[in-house]
Amino acid sequence: MGVAAAVAGVSRRTAQVWVAQGGGVPDIDLAAPSGRFLSFEEREQIGLLHAEGRSGRQIARRLGRPASTISRELAHPGRRASDGRYVPSVAQAHRDRQTARPKDERRRLAHHPRLAAYVEARLDGTVRPASGRSRAWSPQQIANRLKIDFPDDESMRVSHETIYQALYVQGRGGLRAELHTALRTGRARRRPRAQTRANQQGRRAIDDKYLISERPAEVTDRAVPGHWEGDLIIGTANKSAIGTLVERSTRFVMLLHLPDGYAAGQVATAMRTKIQALPEHLRRTLTWDQGREMTPNAGIDIGFTDPVDLFFCDPHSPWQRGSNENTNGLLRQYYPKGTDLSVHPASDLEDVAEALNTRPRQTLSWATPAEKLAELLSTP
Repeated sequence: MGVAAAVAGVSRRTAQVWVAQGGGVPDIDLAAPSGRFLSFEEREQIGLLHAEGRSGRQIARRLGRPASTISRELAHPGRRASDGRYVPSVAQAHRDRQTARPKDERRRLAHHPRLAAYVEARLDGTVRPASGRSRAWSPQQIANRLKIDFPDDESMRVSHETIYQALYVQGRGGLRAELHTALRTGRARRRPRAQTRANQQGRRAIDDKYLISERPAEVTDRAVPGHWEGDLIIGTANKSAIGTLVERSTRFVMLLHLPDGYAAGQVATAMRTKIQALPEHLRRTLTWDQGREMTPNAGIDIGFTDPVDLFFCDPHSPWQRGSNENTNGLLRQYYPKGTDLSVHPASDLEDVAEALNTRPRQTLSWATPAEKLAELLSTP
């Protein structure tokens, strides 16, 4: 068995499995390269050259493939034998298993009306709270929430990629064509994610005691609730704004109604009203962007318990308020850029906050912010 395994280029254990499953090596496609996927012949060359100690770039040049393709192939755990060696036949068998997914899976929604109805209802917001505000979910939220809502029903499963394919790819079917408008982007086709965002606004010097580097260490790991991130989304011509507050551990959102402008005093008043309605253990610190609407020099007292409770991010560092930045992106689905934000009443902001707080989040293991906050409020 050992000699046969060596000739086949696989481990002894793999050879034993093949024999136990009916004897013989699995069928392997020896076709020429497709242009997109590596062929078995190419994988054999990769195995030989790699065993000779050639680098990924050297192998790529020899095969006329991008270096990234070779590095991914060699690093993929599914392409290796049990002892960690790259084995061409194992790599090809793994690839064949990946491509063997039945076409019915790609049209799963078209063949499962109950599953399609669940997905559609959450894409277009048919499932609504008492307020009437849409609870439009993303495909990823829907795919993962299915496991929670139907833990024992394997038929109620679909990947977020399948949902996107049903929305974007002509002929996949299963979902209404117009549902793409319910996605946060509203696009009918995909485009690259990577986008840059430059902030040219001038910043004023902030006293060292208010810098994010001085923020308590407990804020970073999100284990202690009551630490908030805040910012504004700005309307057309910079004449209107809505304030956003996000609790770091639960991702719970509160929106600030600013109908008369967003000067420092107006923001502080709206914030104080929201924050002081919370229990003391849920109002500890606030981290804000370095905008003119919020500065220690304005003498703002937002009523937190800690005497040094207001902190500012470093300039051009929105990732230091990651939860808040993500929330602001979600809000643009309801309040598009280039619109007048002052026309929205406070009740509308409450409805939108409720919609966001009842959407399942990946970072919360697909629970909702409202569910997580309820857990904190029930704890003495």
